[in-house]
Amino acid sequence: MSTRFQADPDAAALTIEPLARLDAALRGWVDSGKLPFIQIAIWRGEALGHYASYGLRDRERDLPVTDDTIVRIYSMTKPVTSVALMQLFEQGKVLLEDPVEKYIPEFAGLRVYVAGNHPNFMTRQCDRPMTVRDVLTHQSGLTYGFLERTNVDAAYRKLEIGGGAAATGTLRDTILQVAGLPLEFSPGDHWNYSVSTDVCGYLVEVISGQPLDVYFREHIFEPLGMEDTAFNVPAEKKARFAANYSMAPGGPLELLDDPETSAYTGDVTSFSPGGGLVSTTEDYLRFCRMLLDEGSLEGTRVIGRKTLELMTVNHLPPGTDLGTQASVPALAALQAGTGFGLGFSVVTDLATTQLTGSPGAFAWGGAASTVFWVDPMEELTVVFMTQLLNLAPSSMGRELRAMVYAALD
Repeated sequence: MSTRFQADPDAAALTIEPLARLDAALRGWVDSGKLPFIQIAIWRGEALGHYASYGLRDRERDLPVTDDTIVRIYSMTKPVTSVALMQLFEQGKVLLEDPVEKYIPEFAGLRVYVAGNHPNFMTRQCDRPMTVRDVLTHQSGLTYGFLERTNVDAAYRKLEIGGGAAATGTLRDTILQVAGLPLEFSPGDHWNYSVSTDVCGYLVEVISGQPLDVYFREHIFEPLGMEDTAFNVPAEKKARFAANYSMAPGGPLELLDDPETSAYTGDVTSFSPGGGLVSTTEDYLRFCRMLLDEGSLEGTRVIGRKTLELMTVNHLPPGTDLGTQASVPALAALQAGTGFGLGFSVVTDLATTQLTGSPGAFAWGGAASTVFWVDPMEELTVVFMTQLLNLAPSSMGRELRAMVYAALD
């Protein structure tokens, strides 16, 4: 069923006045130049309760955003990858406690950074092997180059690990590079946002015997009717692909990735499980509705109810959350009261989050300022799409939540 143009606030138990305030605020973000465009879909119960779409998907060519505009979802790829790996878990093909080296031998003998710079590192032995749960929860000791915190992530930048659609080679090539570098900490000691999900994606390839793009298509996208979600934008869909922008502090929007010349429209060979997908608001809403409906959509089951239940509880050490475990201080400050499951952040203490919401709501976002969340208690899921690359934590997502929850009847 297409969700386009079928919003019914009454059917979704949403109230009109708060929705009007929401639209006015979001339109203000576009009109003021904070964002190039906005699409938002709010689904509650069994109905699309609100949908809004305004702004320009391509400012240079004066092209408006359309209901079928294709966008880079970056790290909103991660929950898709996590679902894929957990499909194999519920088939008995992999266990959470399995060491990663069981499937990727190159991960045997990983060591932890002590001192030095690439390639002259001083290291020590890990306290224990990295497990499948470690990579699903970002407790692996791996990192991202863009975090710019340590000599290890400097090595990631030097080796261009995490190049996304523009990366050359294959996913296996990336994983072998990662295996050759030290960890920032022994697995399980901390939480650090990282290429862990890339390892999850490679595990899917190794265990299933299928390339990641094929596995995603056959086991997730086709069953859910996600027709526009892939690792590249084919020629026949290029006209619907949005531009991506950046913004210096206090400055105007600047073109970052032109849809006419984007690497996403070329021959993508290195499928990035942590950030490589493009999608549409409608497609990703179908994925979120599946999560909201305990693993199935319109009679098609993608993952088991109990498996999803396991994925959406806090897997950080007892009594901790991202506010105490995250290595990046700015992220920790915004994630207090939120734990992390197997591919999602999970609200654990509503008062500590300082946000409206519900315990057990789970979510994640992407580097181009996209975000989604699923609130089972309120039978609610929200998908928010735009294209502004912003690696620094922003308050916009928090403001969005406050405005959305105000509309619940």
